[in-house]
Amino acid sequence: QVQLVESGGGLVQPGGSLRLSCTTSGLAFRNYAMSWYRQAPGKERELVASIASPGEGTNYTDSVKGRFTISRDNAKNTVYLQMNSLKPEDTAVYLCKARGPGPRFYYTYWGQGTQVTVSS
Repeated sequence: QVQLVESGGGLVQPGGSLRLSCTTSGLAFRNYAMSWYRQAPGKERELVASIASPGEGTNYTDSVKGRFTISRDNAKNTVYLQMNSLKPEDTAVYLCKARGPGPRFYYTYWGQGTQVTVSS
């Protein structure tokens, strides 16, 4: 079955860095656009970053531009989110999403999420 497993979250001080990984299995990873979302308690889930299936087109929400970088390694079926200069407001559960072609519609898959806490 299709699985998306996030890792790399944890507790970090403001100004610190983390690299999140989302490793996938059971899908044709090269054909899937990948995204990172985040959701904090009481807040709406928001799109943080996305990367096209060829890996050359990326998008970021304004609040993370210049600090976060999304990348992918198609040979490892993995998408990454490098997070630098972390702020307390970055605290959230971070989830990865995969979207790719199906017989009639796009398939969409979600991981379970990894907690990122930025606190002194």
